[in-house]
Amino acid sequence: MATGLSLHVGLNSVDPAQYDGWDGRLVACENDAHDMARLAHQTGFDETVLLTLESTVENITGELRAAAKRLRSGDIFLFTYSGHGGQVPNLDGSDEEPDEFDETLVFYDRQFLDDELYREFGQFADGVRILALHDSCHSGSGIEVRDVLTPEAMREQFQTSDPGQIENTSRLMPVVKQTQIYERDKDFFQETQRKLGPKSGRKADTSALLISACQDNQLASDGPVNGKFTGTLLDVWDRGAFRGGYRAFHRDIQRNMPPTQSPNFFVTGQPGARFLEQQPFTV
Repeated sequence: MATGLSLHVGLNSVDPAQYDGWDGRLVACENDAHDMARLAHQTGFDETVLLTLESTVENITGELRAAAKRLRSGDIFLFTYSGHGGQVPNLDGSDEEPDEFDETLVFYDRQFLDDELYREFGQFADGVRILALHDSCHSGSGIEVRDVLTPEAMREQFQTSDPGQIENTSRLMPVVKQTQIYERDKDFFQETQRKLGPKSGRKADTSALLISACQDNQLASDGPVNGKFTGTLLDVWDRGAFRGGYRAFHRDIQRNMPPTQSPNFFVTGQPGARFLEQQPFTV
């Protein structure tokens, strides 16, 4: 019998001491984590939840590595993340990014590169089904390595010229703050990118499926109860009444989202047709 493990991360703020005074205040991310953990429990997963203060790089990678040691071919791992998303330059071309940016998950103590998440997923045994659900800005290819969001695109998506309103409504790490943090930690980011790029000898065929809140050049909306993506996903899931595979699940979520926030369906490696055709969250 297959084993299902899940990890649910939700951050309603970050550590201001690590982000030059920015606390990244959000509303619904912890609710997202709790609700996705409840869904996982109901479908047979053994779930772990990390909220805000607990959502450090050390804690999250520790849980990922523990799951990788435990799971075997045929098992399934579910990773959900709700919080801010960011981007950092990847100027040396180590990942052949078309836009020269890496996407990040904004953990409590620092930004976590998509390269780093790909490395962690690469520790899982071949044949483990890996499903990631990211409710954050810039999340379209956030489990691998890939357009930068321009101010014009932000204004069009949120129908406002006020940057403060955009930042308060979305799960966007403010662009000015992204630049400040990158300049402060440039050496760390560049060294990590060099170590984890394709030329580093890392595992190249990690298989995983990501359904994300938006494209890499879009923002994800926060909300009073759930993020727009997570709330829509839960509505489509309808307590298990949904029937169909992951592609149909993604299409139904997408149909119920505003055109300015288009969830992405992104795979690395070869997750396998059987996995993609299963009812979502099948252990």
